[in-house]
Amino acid sequence: MTISEYIKKVPKAELHLHIEGSFEPELMFEIAQRNKVAIPYENVEAVKKAYQFGNLQDFLDIYYAGANVLLHEQDFYDLTMAYFKHCAEENIVHAEIMFDPQTHTKRGVEFSTVINGIQRAREDAEKNHGISSLLIMSYLRHLTEEDAFETLQQSLPYKHLIKMVGLDSSEKGNPPSKFQKVFEASVKEGYIPVAHAGEEGPAEYIWEALDVLKVARIDHGNNCLTDSKLVERLVAEKMALTVCPLSNTALRNVDDIKNHPVKKMLDLGLKVTVNSDDPAYFRGYLTQNYLACIEALDLSMEEVKLLVRNSFEYSFLPENVKENWISKL
Repeated sequence: MTISEYIKKVPKAELHLHIEGSFEPELMFEIAQRNKVAIPYENVEAVKKAYQFGNLQDFLDIYYAGANVLLHEQDFYDLTMAYFKHCAEENIVHAEIMFDPQTHTKRGVEFSTVINGIQRAREDAEKNHGISSLLIMSYLRHLTEEDAFETLQQSLPYKHLIKMVGLDSSEKGNPPSKFQKVFEASVKEGYIPVAHAGEEGPAEYIWEALDVLKVARIDHGNNCLTDSKLVERLVAEKMALTVCPLSNTALRNVDDIKNHPVKKMLDLGLKVTVNSDDPAYFRGYLTQNYLACIEALDLSMEEVKLLVRNSFEYSFLPENVKENWISKL
């Protein structure tokens, strides 16, 4: 079996996926028409054309524009179910899914509408496809900590459905320390903390995520490579990084997939996982991210198996479930 055949067939987990970032142009158009929401594109092709970005901010602008069409519980169900159908096709058996409540509540959509739609899809995916999932409620870092506290309050009736809190959106100028208090309060409520750090922001942000937010996992983390002391620490603490190769090239954080640092990270002993981030926007779901790295970086079967193993090992699944999947690899 070739490495490419292996990665298509093997059970996989995905740990860094924004559900709003899996919004395919066709579905966006369909829901916009259903809800009679005007969007600045006249057809699906125009939406696809707009999915070309120069940087993180360009991407975020269209990401938030697309989210505007999501109004009803059924919209969030359809969005989430479309992602799970991709999972079923690619043998992704477990997904840890981020959602951005503030993107919706700021538009007057109730927190309950968002989470109930997502939750119904999670239940159907488990029942019909055997796919397990966990939810990460992400705070938007370009908004205030006060705003994040509001979201925390809104989430409490649904605490049993949410496993983790995260931190995403515009990284530059919004350090993790800005959210110290809300993360402390979130942990008190039983949420596991994770955070985007070192995607566009400096290594310093990764230190802050570790020391100030006390995260259990780093999302992205590429810029740890600029700080050898930080790399040593991440290796020593077995701190997993949820790396997103096609996202990094789409947003120009890496100029070419051939220069992607994922192989170097593995060589340094970092606990790396491969993920798709916002697959509809970055033209590639999980398998495509693996295939791009296998081809461009000449990854060996051992390296690919390690990446797949890491995806289960550094998930927040119960230990016995992790071991069960790892034994099947």
